[in-house]
Amino acid sequence: MSLGNPLRFCNPFQTSANGPHADWRVSGSDDDGGAGVSTATIKVAIALAYVVFAILLNSVGAVILQSVEYFHVSNLAASTLEASKDLPIAVVSFLVANTLPRWGYRRSMIAGLLAVGGACVVMASADAFWATRLLFVAVGASFAVVKVAAYSSVGLLAPSPRAHASLLSLLEGVFMLGVLGGYFLFGAFVDARDPGSAHWLQVYWVLAAASFASAALLAASRLDETAASGDAPERGVRGTLRAMWALARQPLTAVFIAAVFLYVLIEQGVGTWLPTFNREGLGLSAPLSIQAASIFAAGLAGGRLAAGVIVRRTGWFPLLLGCLGGMVVLILVTLPLAARPATGTIERWADAPPAALLLPLVGAFMAPIYPILNSAVLSAIAPARQPTMVGLIVVISALGGTTGSFVIGRVFALIGPAQAFYLLLVPIAALAVAIVRLRAVRARAGTG
Repeated sequence: MSLGNPLRFCNPFQTSANGPHADWRVSGSDDDGGAGVSTATIKVAIALAYVVFAILLNSVGAVILQSVEYFHVSNLAASTLEASKDLPIAVVSFLVANTLPRWGYRRSMIAGLLAVGGACVVMASADAFWATRLLFVAVGASFAVVKVAAYSSVGLLAPSPRAHASLLSLLEGVFMLGVLGGYFLFGAFVDARDPGSAHWLQVYWVLAAASFASAALLAASRLDETAASGDAPERGVRGTLRAMWALARQPLTAVFIAAVFLYVLIEQGVGTWLPTFNREGLGLSAPLSIQAASIFAAGLAGGRLAAGVIVRRTGWFPLLLGCLGGMVVLILVTLPLAARPATGTIERWADAPPAALLLPLVGAFMAPIYPILNSAVLSAIAPARQPTMVGLIVVISALGGTTGSFVIGRVFALIGPAQAFYLLLVPIAALAVAIVRLRAVRARAGTG
């Protein structure tokens, strides 16, 4: 059905009698064994792709440092690398939201991985600063394509709502493991005795090989995407705007947008300002403040991997409410321990207050919320509309992240670090209300 007339837009939440993903299947050979092998291959390929992108997307800080040391560029020039990554993510995710079903999810992911692999080869061999900008533009644009395609493909790989939430949580957990592993990978290729050495560029051969391996695994698999392309919206910028607007007007989407915005506001607020809280509120040294904040990232990784198993037993709604309750308890228990003013600067873990270890653990409770929220909505949407929804997710996530960092920063300056983190209880409560409302809207739509 065309979206030429927005008033004739079909219901994106309309599902068949067997559920929204009844027509989705993975095709390998004609028997179930071949399909199972192909399904496993695609899952491994997407997981490997997520690891590669996690490492590259979060390598900006390390690359800025090495660009100044090795390429001898100014800090101002090096600071452009962040924008080189972020702007293509936002622009490309918007542009491809309506066209990926026609290109094919599997082919799109292969193209994105080949582009990133090629950019890594250029980075390793060009020995010039312009290659770093090219790399991050390619990484940002390709990640937008791969994320929209991967999120939209999860319904094919995991047809039931619980399996959908489980797989999405596992993928996001693998992404966070890639973030953590990236620090060690880049650290292994930097010559501690000579930071200006070119040896650090060799890491890109490893990342290129991983990109090409993931693309090869996808090329060796087959994916029946008929259901995703059978009722795709009209293409082009106007078609994307119409499709997104039509989705945003749906009650389920409106509640979901509010929930995702609130979650990302909380996560980015904590993640961005936790090192500053450790430094100013707890009196930790700068290195110890950063190390303590890494517990938060580890909690996100572990929590998402664990949620991939737990959600199969509990369902999405009880798990999310339990996570929010855990966050509230941890904040209320931990922050009073941080209220006592620190004397001097704490240089050793043995001297660190309990709050330095306890507060970052909020990441473990926070971790399942984002992927499971996404799954709760994507599993209720017709396959052809899922890329449009993923485009909305990317845009709302960007807005929520920017807002969260700004709000917490302003509150830090006005009332101090401990009190600023107490105010996180407000968006947590609002998020709980949004999740309850989301469940009610899903129930009325017949998707549970």
